[in-house]
Amino acid sequence: MVFEVDSYIIWQVIRAFSLGAFSFVFALAIIPKFTDFMYRHQLWRKKEKDKSIDGHKLKVFTKFHGGEGTRVPRVGGLIVWMVPLLVATIFYLLSLINGGLLSELNFIHRSQTWLPLFALVAAALLGLADDLLQIRGQGKYIGGGLKLSWRIAIVGLIGLIGGWWFYAKLGVTTIGIPGFGALSVGWWLIPIFIITMIATYSGSIIDGLDGLAGGTFAVIFSAFAVISLFNLQYQLAAFCLVVVGATLAFLWFNIPPARFYLGETGVMGLCAALTVITFFTDSLIVLPVIGFLLFLESGSVILQLSYKKFKKRKLFLAAPIHHHFEAKGWPHYKVTMRFWIIGAVMALIGVAIRLLA
Repeated sequence: MVFEVDSYIIWQVIRAFSLGAFSFVFALAIIPKFTDFMYRHQLWRKKEKDKSIDGHKLKVFTKFHGGEGTRVPRVGGLIVWMVPLLVATIFYLLSLINGGLLSELNFIHRSQTWLPLFALVAAALLGLADDLLQIRGQGKYIGGGLKLSWRIAIVGLIGLIGGWWFYAKLGVTTIGIPGFGALSVGWWLIPIFIITMIATYSGSIIDGLDGLAGGTFAVIFSAFAVISLFNLQYQLAAFCLVVVGATLAFLWFNIPPARFYLGETGVMGLCAALTVITFFTDSLIVLPVIGFLLFLESGSVILQLSYKKFKKRKLFLAAPIHHHFEAKGWPHYKVTMRFWIIGAVMALIGVAIRLLA
């Protein structure tokens, strides 16, 4: 059986991937100067974190990572949101100056990309404020910065705004169940959105090994780009791939030994944008599958804290779970690459499930 693919669809696929490639090359071009700036201004944490969120000493963590991040900038996440913002702005302005191909490459779209781009930038700016507090050694949190409760409250507030927008402005009141259809939830969509935003952000603790978070987010956003293409949301697919391009460029310099870290500005922006994209593509049910590593990481911490509270001993040698495997003797690069593989396989499964709808 031969399927004919419309030339318009082919062009949209080529366009989306081309924009992703441009984002990667553009980011690679500006990162060296950006890196020089970060090192020149010493944009790294001044107080090292040596205690967990429950106040206990991080014995396993400090054994493998003690002092290693003292002089490594922690605002590398600026790349993963500033580059998409710049790329979007460049092609939008060029489309105003000249039509034709330049107009076609513009992916700013009111109904598809305004909200995820806004979420990416707004949340990233809030994360940047926290990073700057850590860099200055200010704040009451261990190592500087905002307390965890404050960060969760901020993320929850972003989720409240996003959930209200989807419900009140976009009229979204259902959640798609692959293979079964739409489930009506009415105004409950707002608290569901908030919970999803916080749950996704809780997985940001995956930013604990060189290269681990960058590779994970690149896979996740690639999966949602595929879903967007199947949904005929071509502008959203382009946005996802532009984020992927910027994230891969970040990863190029983040693999061991890392030149810089993602920081709160990176993870907060990516998690907020990911939540918005999840609801735009009606993919909430498969988010825990596609983003399996994020939920595995946060789940391991929850289990560890609960086990210590009720059993008075550890369930894992260390948490998040990537440190558990380090404690078992796995080299950090083996943990990272095996997690990448798991993340890619789970993303493939998630996309396949989503396309059942």
